[in-house]
Amino acid sequence: MQTLGLSESTPRTESRWRALLWPTIRNQWDLDYVTRQGFWVCFVLATMTLVVNMAAGFVFDGLFEAGFYYLAAMGVRERSRSAGIAAFTAYLLSGFVMYRFGQNGFSILRIVFLALLLANVRGNLQAAGWKGDADEGTPERLNDTFGDKLADQMPRVVWPKGKYLFFVLAPAEIALLAGALIRS
Repeated sequence: MQTLGLSESTPRTESRWRALLWPTIRNQWDLDYVTRQGFWVCFVLATMTLVVNMAAGFVFDGLFEAGFYYLAAMGVRERSRSAGIAAFTAYLLSGFVMYRFGQNGFSILRIVFLALLLANVRGNLQAAGWKGDADEGTPERLNDTFGDKLADQMPRVVWPKGKYLFFVLAPAEIALLAGALIRS
C-alpha cells in the first residue's frame, strides 16, 4: 500500500492546477514528469500546426513549423534547456503575430500551453543547478504502450542526431516570427 502511495497520510500541498502549470521540482521524478508533459505539449502543437497549415494550403510552412515543434518535443523530453526555451519563445511570438494580424492570438488554450511550456523551462533551469545525488537515480523510461514508445524511447534515438537540425530550425523559426511581428 505504501509503495502505491495509497496509505500516505500527509495531504499534497499543491493544488491540481499548480501541480500542472507550476509544479514543484524536488527530484528527478518531478523533472521527468515535467519533461514528459512538455513533450506532449510540443507534440500536440506540432500536430495541430501541421494539420491547420496543410488545410490552409501552406504545405511548406506546415512542414517547417511541425518539424520545429516535433524536434522541440524530442529536446524537451531529453531535458534540453535550449529546446524548451526555443519552443516557449516561438509559441509566444506566434501568439503576438496572430494578434498583430487581427486574429485571436491569446486564447485560453494558448495561455495554458504557454504556462506548460514555461513550467518545463523552469524545471530544466532548476535541474541545471542540482548537484548529482548518487542515491537518487533516474526514473526508468517505459516501453509498454505506443505512447511510452513515443514519449520515452523515441526521443533517446532521435534527439542526438536531430538536435543539429533543430539548432538550424529554431533560430530560423524565431527570426521569421520576429520578422513577421516587426513587418508593417
